[in-house]
Amino acid sequence: MKKTSVSGWVKSGEPWVWLNAGAVAISVIMVIGLLLLIAVRGLGHFWPADIVEGRYALPGNEPYKIVAERVESVDVPSAQLVEAGINVDESIQIMQRTLMKVGNRDVYGADFRWVIDNYMEDTVRPEMLFAAERREWGNMYGYLLAVKENGNVVASTEDKTPTDSALATWDIMQERIERALVIHDDIYQVEKHDIGKINHGLERLRLKERGYVLEGTLTPERQADLEAERAMFDAEYKVLQQKLIDLYAQINRDTVLVEAMDGTVIEQSVAKIVRAYRPNSMGIIEKLAFYGSKLWEFLSDDPREANTEGGVFPAIFGTVMMVLLMTVLVTPFGVVAAVYLREYASQGVLTRVIRIAVNNLAGVPSIVYGVFGLGFFIYFMGSSIDQAFFPEALPSPTFGTGGLMWASITLALLTVPVVIVATEEGLSRIPRNVREGSLALGATKAETLWRVVLPMASPAIMTGVILAVARAAGEVAPLMLVGVVKLAPSLPLDGNYPFIHLDQKFMHLGFHIYDVGFQSPNVEAARPLVYATALLLVIVIALLNFSAVTIRNHLREKYKSLEM
Repeated sequence: MKKTSVSGWVKSGEPWVWLNAGAVAISVIMVIGLLLLIAVRGLGHFWPADIVEGRYALPGNEPYKIVAERVESVDVPSAQLVEAGINVDESIQIMQRTLMKVGNRDVYGADFRWVIDNYMEDTVRPEMLFAAERREWGNMYGYLLAVKENGNVVASTEDKTPTDSALATWDIMQERIERALVIHDDIYQVEKHDIGKINHGLERLRLKERGYVLEGTLTPERQADLEAERAMFDAEYKVLQQKLIDLYAQINRDTVLVEAMDGTVIEQSVAKIVRAYRPNSMGIIEKLAFYGSKLWEFLSDDPREANTEGGVFPAIFGTVMMVLLMTVLVTPFGVVAAVYLREYASQGVLTRVIRIAVNNLAGVPSIVYGVFGLGFFIYFMGSSIDQAFFPEALPSPTFGTGGLMWASITLALLTVPVVIVATEEGLSRIPRNVREGSLALGATKAETLWRVVLPMASPAIMTGVILAVARAAGEVAPLMLVGVVKLAPSLPLDGNYPFIHLDQKFMHLGFHIYDVGFQSPNVEAARPLVYATALLLVIVIALLNFSAVTIRNHLREKYKSLEM
């Protein structure tokens, strides 16, 4: 009886249900665990960690003072440290080794040091210890000594405790930093936008003049008009240049004196400081506010320090814009191909071969599409477009080099099989009597297809788009060949005609992760940003997919009555 019951239980299929449920549960747990790991490692980077001061002395070495942030700690066998040439007490089996961020790379040559906690003594967290984020050379840690204006001391203190003199000097420095940030924004506006607009206009005039020369139509009247426009741009540039000179004189007015951990006094220009803060004196509310401002900077600012500081907004913008362009390109081509294969083509051997080829295309490695895009789109089509429409810009390529358009088309080619298969599946599920009813009412085949069949198949089309977006948004290998760069000087969308610059190179979150993780000269500083950017890429893809799923669900509800 027992054998019969076990065999019956197996034949009922219930064990496979439990196995599938277990596999799904394990997969969900692994995905959630991975996301939590990425979130903790990435988002923790923006929290203002306390700065510790202590005395570090390995056996047989001279002790020295260390001022740093604790980054991470690991347990290491003492024998391993001895093998590495570090003199430690071997009687202690396991020692804790901590990565400390000491900053001041312009003084010490490196941002990070490993220390063994067993030999850290007299560790304290002074309230007046501060950290300053700089536009170059990374963070600066130390005690504020004085604030200078045009070389003259306007505030100073020798106190390393929160006395009235120390706090007053600190407040003065914060006021000077705020002033410098406002001026920096003005400089950015002039250099990036105002002068950028003039440079764009001058380049347009240069190409226009060269075009006239190539055509042989450069008359004295046209030359005079061009010179008049160029003179107007030159006059505007001189005004902006003088404005820049004044702004740089203002922003370089103030400096601060800072005592580093080894006693070195650093004179730091306030213009190079992004923010200064004293984490040891912050309460939880202040730290939360600081954390929010750092997160916003990460989402909205440009990168700096070889992509290891600042934000990733250009990469977010480039990723979203490329995916939207890819979606606009792949959807109509995929739908048209699927409609032809399902509704118009005779279902013979050739059609079956085409379907097999489409399915095989979905399995081709993405780097192959990148090579094809480089060879066909850029070298062949792009060069032909340059010779036909932009001869005045040659030998500098316009479309004969990687750019946003070729990247979007390459990814559209990569994902079009997904849209074709999904659309065909949707078309095959529409009952035949729906088509026949429409034709019986006097509609043509084209009208039936446009007004009845495609609307009912639109949820399946959106499913294909969702899958295409999910695959394309995370691709990196083909983009490295067809347009993505480490740092783009400007966004592919701006206020200069024609506003959307499809020929321009762009930044991408996936490539940003690769660059920061594997090409950064400062590995320890880059590691948390790899996690943060990876989490952001997952969120961007999820938001794009959620938008498409919402549209699909709306369409499914709208045409549910027709299916019934």
